Amino acid sequence: MSEYKRVVLKLSGEALAGDKKTGFDEATVVGVAKQVKVLVDQGIEVGIIIGGGNFWRGRTSEKIDRTKADAIGMLATVMNCIYVSEIFRTEGMDTQVLTPFECGSFTKLFSKDRVNKYFSKGMVVFFAGGIGHPYFSTDMGTVLRAIEIEADVVLSAKSIDGVYDKDPAKYPDAKKFDEIKIEEIVDKKLGVIDLAAAVLCMENKVPMLLFGLNEENSIINTVTGKFTGTKIIV
Repeated sequence: MSEYKRVVLKLSGEALAGDKKTGFDEATVVGVAKQVKVLVDQGIEVGIIIGGGNFWRGRTSEKIDRTKADAIGMLATVMNCIYVSEIFRTEGMDTQVLTPFECGSFTKLFSKDRVNKYFSKGMVVFFAGGIGHPYFSTDMGTVLRAIEIEADVVLSAKSIDGVYDKDPAKYPDAKKFDEIKIEEIVDKKLGVIDLAAAVLCMENKVPMLLFGLNEENSIINTVTGKFTGTKIIV
C-alpha cells in the first residue's frame, strides 16, 4: 500500500516518444496507463502533467519570438494530454483534461474545485497548457499545480533514472544521488528541474521523487516504496 493519497505525476514528453525521440510511442504510453490504473484501483488520486519536448523545443530557435515559441510549447502539452488521456480511457480509466485557458470543447478550465470534483469521481486529471503564460516551464506548472491541489508528492518520470552530480551521458564517472536537498539542486544548478520551479518547490516544501520512466513498473514501484531513483527533500 502507498503512503500517498494524492500525487502529481510529471511525464517527460521525450520519454513518451521512446526511441523515436519525437511524437508518441504507443507501447510506452500504454505501459504508463497500465501502471497508473494500478494506482487508481488502490484509491490514489492522480494528476498528470506532460512536457512538450516530443513536439517542440522553442528555446532552441532564435528565429521565433519567445512568447510565441512558448505558446507553441503550451499547445504541444495540450496535444500530449489529449492523446495520453485517450489511451488511459482504453485502459479503463475516466479522465479529464484541464487547461488555464479556453480550448473550445477540447478541455475544461482549471480550478481546484473542479479538480476535487473529478478526483471524488475516481478520475485521472490531466493538467495541460502549463500555467498559461510564457517564460514558465512545465516544471513550474507541475510544482504550482501540486501546491494548489495539495498533493502529497510530485513524481517526476524522466528519461534519466535520477539526479547526478554531472551529466551521465557525457561523464561515465557521474555520481547518482539517492537523496538530495532541493537547496543543493538550486545551489549547484544541477538542471534536473527548472530553477524557478525548484525555488517554488523549496518555499512550499513540496517533496519530489525523480526516477526513470523506462524502468519496469517504475511508477508503481515509486509510489509503493520500491524506489530506485532520487528523493528530493525539502
